[in-house]
Amino acid sequence: MPATSRLFLGVFVLAAALGTACSSPPAEQAAAPATPAPELPAREALIARAKSLELNTPYEPVPGNALEHHTSGYAKTMCSAVFISGLDPEVAAEAVGYFTGPYAERKKVGKPVVDRAKREVRITIPDGPTLTARHFGSQGCVTLPPGRDELFYKPVTVRPNLPDAKATPWPMGDRLPADPLPAGVDEAKLKQAIDAAFEPAEGLTSAFVVTHKGRLVGERYMDGITSSTPLESWSMGKSVTATMMGILIQQGAYKLDQPAPIPEWQGAGDPRQQIRIQDILRMSSGIRIIAPNDPDYDPNGPYPDHLYLYTGRVDSFKYAATRPQQWPPNTVGRYRNTDPVLTNYLIRLAVEKRGEDYLSWPQRNLWDKIGVRTMVMETDPYGNFLTQGYEFMSGRDWARLGNLYLQDGVWNGQRILPEGFAKFVSTIAPAWEADKRMIYGGFFWINGDGRYPIPKDAYYMSGAGGQTTMIIPSHDLVVVRIGHFKGSRPGGEAFQRALALLMEAIPATN
Repeated sequence: MPATSRLFLGVFVLAAALGTACSSPPAEQAAAPATPAPELPAREALIARAKSLELNTPYEPVPGNALEHHTSGYAKTMCSAVFISGLDPEVAAEAVGYFTGPYAERKKVGKPVVDRAKREVRITIPDGPTLTARHFGSQGCVTLPPGRDELFYKPVTVRPNLPDAKATPWPMGDRLPADPLPAGVDEAKLKQAIDAAFEPAEGLTSAFVVTHKGRLVGERYMDGITSSTPLESWSMGKSVTATMMGILIQQGAYKLDQPAPIPEWQGAGDPRQQIRIQDILRMSSGIRIIAPNDPDYDPNGPYPDHLYLYTGRVDSFKYAATRPQQWPPNTVGRYRNTDPVLTNYLIRLAVEKRGEDYLSWPQRNLWDKIGVRTMVMETDPYGNFLTQGYEFMSGRDWARLGNLYLQDGVWNGQRILPEGFAKFVSTIAPAWEADKRMIYGGFFWINGDGRYPIPKDAYYMSGAGGQTTMIIPSHDLVVVRIGHFKGSRPGGEAFQRALALLMEAIPATN
């Protein structure tokens, strides 16, 4: 599959070849670095410290059948790939979204049936049910609950309130300047860096976008992908969730240090009342579930709640809110979907308390303000946003969001996020620091372990399969890399090389 590349010193177009050979994907985290990062605390030490702080509460296993949950994720992923990103079904089945529908589990079920008339994907489990994921317009794709042919809510149409992108200058639109690159940028090295992100072909990189001082200075796409194609982004959506909460804080609905007003926690003596909003944003709420990134995770154990919050076809907000406490808040940091799901619950509560439409609120309060036209935020069957990882957006639009943070939450002179919120999300969370893991802030990862060949104060949005929006304040850079999930390991190594070259191409400015 050929790819196109563009450097904005005028317009430079390059064709390159991409093959289809792939490697097995890693777990849900940034793809493995090309060179070893500094050693993190031993797994045994992390487990021992957590056990010393653990509360005596029960764990309730996820209900239902694991294969059915995997197939729910597979059907939804296929539906989104075909009806949102416009991918060929065969490519999607082979290369996209293994996180909630693993490749090994895909082999156990029937071939996906893509019904373009009904805009749905159906997958049958041998001697079991047929699961249907349907495209519901602005709300993307949702796998239908058992025994239902509709959702538990009425979808709404959400459209950007923005002028024509082609006629509007960057960054609010896509009309790009024709003047030379900023002084100090090594054009040859920049081109080399962009090309490196697509080598080898097995990395399956689909989009690579670079901005410097807010200006789009280079981009390249896989054949069939454009600058406006919404792409699988996975847990980069957790940073979207942080952003929506930041907007509500700026608007006065919440404060970072207040106890989280989750309705299910308000009973007399409920210890969860001590959990603050900032604890949740820092993946330090202490809520008890099982997640694949837990140090003591057993892949042969129960189906993890972390995935069930995508695939369960239940009210995900209620499920997360009814899990018990495993640790006191702000003591143990664990990468678990309960925390972004609970944040989204708080967002819905605040928006609807004010009498506003929840499903269109992000477009009106965030995306319209920064020129984003491609975001699709998917829901569970109850209309709850699952932006812990079910969202699709173009490479350029991820770059716009990254630049909102690079500019400390200000866009075109308007403060969208609270002053200092960018510093909050990019500062090591205390519970993670206590474990000597200097890698997590507030729904953003931090390069504190030197995982990437860039300054350690860089921070980034990260999604399964190597999806990354990197914010490098010292160089006034935002770098977006998105790719098909199956190519995550070689794609991650290519991203490492590309970043190293970018550090040579664009000198530090701060």
